[in-house]
Amino acid sequence: MYAVIETGGKQHRVAKGDVLKIEKLPVEAGASVSFDRVLAVSSEAGLKVGQPLVSGAKVTATVVSQIRGPKIIIFRKKRTKQFRRTKGHRQYLTTVRIDSIQA
Repeated sequence: MYAVIETGGKQHRVAKGDVLKIEKLPVEAGASVSFDRVLAVSSEAGLKVGQPLVSGAKVTATVVSQIRGPKIIIFRKKRTKQFRRTKGHRQYLTTVRIDSIQA
C-alpha cells in the first residue's frame, strides 16, 4: 500500500515505514503530524486517484529530526571587468517516518 502526498509544494510517494526529508515543518522532533493533501492511494482494491484530492484519506507520520540540507553554491560571473559573486544556501528540512496510511 502506498500514497502520493503533497507537502512543501512537492509531491512524494510514500509507504508505511518510509523515512523522507521534506520542507521544514514547525513541529518538534518526536511529535506526530498528519498530511491531508493526499493525491492518490493504492491498496489491494486498486488505485484511487483524487480530483485533485482523495476525500477522507490521511497519512500520519512522526517527526524524526529537524536538519539542514547540503550546501548549494551559487556562482555568477560576467566576463567584463572581472565580475564574480559567490553565495551559498542550505535548506531547512524535516525528516519524517510514515506511520500509517488511511484510505
